[in-house]
Amino acid sequence: MALDLLDCLPASAILHNIWASSVLLIILLYTLLASHLRYARQRSTLEAFPYKTRQSFAQMTDNDAFEIQLIIMQLEFPFTFYKAIQFALFRTYGIPSISKVLVATSQLSDVATASKRYADTAALLREFLSHRPSSPRTLEAIARMNYIHSLYQQSGAISNDDMLFTLSLFVLEPCRWIERYEWRALKDFEKCSLAVFWKSIGDAMGISYRRLESAEEGWVDGVHWLEELQAWSEQYERKKMLPHPDNKRNADETVAILLWGIPKSLKSFGKRVVSALMDDRLREAMMYEKPSESYYTLLACIFGLRKFLLRYVSPPRPSFLRKDYLEKLSADGRSFFRGWEGPPYYVRPTFLRRWGPEAWASRLQGLPVPGDEGEKYHSRGYKIPEIGPRIAAGKGTEKARETVARLQETRTGGCPFGTVKAS
Repeated sequence: MALDLLDCLPASAILHNIWASSVLLIILLYTLLASHLRYARQRSTLEAFPYKTRQSFAQMTDNDAFEIQLIIMQLEFPFTFYKAIQFALFRTYGIPSISKVLVATSQLSDVATASKRYADTAALLREFLSHRPSSPRTLEAIARMNYIHSLYQQSGAISNDDMLFTLSLFVLEPCRWIERYEWRALKDFEKCSLAVFWKSIGDAMGISYRRLESAEEGWVDGVHWLEELQAWSEQYERKKMLPHPDNKRNADETVAILLWGIPKSLKSFGKRVVSALMDDRLREAMMYEKPSESYYTLLACIFGLRKFLLRYVSPPRPSFLRKDYLEKLSADGRSFFRGWEGPPYYVRPTFLRRWGPEAWASRLQGLPVPGDEGEKYHSRGYKIPEIGPRIAAGKGTEKARETVARLQETRTGGCPFGTVKAS
């Protein structure tokens, strides 16, 4: 019967059906292959490290946590991870006690200093996110960060709770953003790696965890610490994240940096998109209006399509295209950013960066490119002791040496649980 029907069809129709079936089969096989390759890195990461059970998480070292997080940050979810870190910093400005300090020092509430302060924060974060926990650059970056914070802690302007809340966001926001916007959520061993890494950073900063439930007896592993940190952080937000004009001043200047390269005609649209990315509590604390439902629908469609394409169409990012935000040290020991999203601080003014497509996109909008306006944007790069606000310029060198010496003894890349007591 089937053969009789085929005999009735013209040869062109048969060829068309065969061709269409072949195309569909190729598409199906490709999506299966792309999906398989997408998950292959997760499987290979799990095989490369001895953390296959919850019991094994208790032995996760800082060095291993750093390596796992580096895969997440540079290969698996580079776009979303970095945006989550940016948003974590942004979210702290919803706490009036934090935003008041920034307004009082004009560090983010003044257009002249906001972009520089933002670049300095990015530089310190990139240093210890990109280099092993016991490396000289990581220790120097932590020491510089500690010195800058000490200028405000001594006067009581920054509390330990504010520091702990900020730390919590740097580990919680990447988990939330990846789960919400990426093609897959993080596995428990990956969440543990973020927790171990940031717990170790908190230890190096001298942050007290006494507010957490198990502070006296300690935590079983990074996931245990993360669960308690999340519970405390959410409780802290409910009490402290309240509307205040200082929050809005900081938010306005930071949003201006985030929308730096957007044409002026689209700035208003971009600001509403940023508002749509906020939850109700943060938006109210920032004193921003809630955008229309169409913005939420648009974001859901964009991120939904992105999830599908990444999971079933796009092959995984190869190692040679890993997203590294810092160049190698120059001959004179200076560091440079690989690119820019706001004002071009710390970017080496190569020919391509001054005259390439990205540079022309900036020039056509009247925006500066690397090397413009003399040394305004520090086109000679930076050395870590130079980073910071004007009040810290040329200061803190001896204090930093003392901190580095201490960290060389205590920050050895081991497991921060069971060996480091909560202070």
